[in-house]
Amino acid sequence: MAKLFIASDIHGSARFAELMLARFEEENADELILLGDVFYHGPRNPLPEGYAPMKVAELLKPYADRLLVVKGNCDSDVDAMIAPFEFVSIAQLYVDGVKITLQHGDRYCIDNVPANCGNALVYGHYHTSFVTRKDGRVIANPGSVSLPKNDTAAGYIIVENGVLILKALEDGKVIAKEEIL
Repeated sequence: MAKLFIASDIHGSARFAELMLARFEEENADELILLGDVFYHGPRNPLPEGYAPMKVAELLKPYADRLLVVKGNCDSDVDAMIAPFEFVSIAQLYVDGVKITLQHGDRYCIDNVPANCGNALVYGHYHTSFVTRKDGRVIANPGSVSLPKNDTAAGYIIVENGVLILKALEDGKVIAKEEIL
């Protein structure tokens, strides 16, 4: 029984990367999954608090063996040069008997769900956290760790025992949850 910790859109904020990693440790999760936009803030976003991309790379380095990172639209070849991990364009995991598709959100989202995504689609990109069910699948977004939008909390997702749980980054409180089946 694996416990997954999923977060997205750090955008180079060492402050929020530290908070995210503290939550990862508190959750005692097996795997840390980042859904892209790790280092660069992007041309349409403000600089997040504590913007320090090189520090984010250093913070993530000790977790490299438990880290899966999906490439976001703000992640570039230059980012890969400082990353202590590889970027993938999409990932599909089978955990606790369910299939979960992970993508940044610039390709797949609630309005464009891939037919073969399995039981759940989890993506970032929009900086808006939510969990819902659509056409029998769980669709979720942890929001942005550093730059949440639309009055949603900076969040992260825990997947454990076939349940997807959205939690607030600030205090770890449950925002929403859905059984993945």
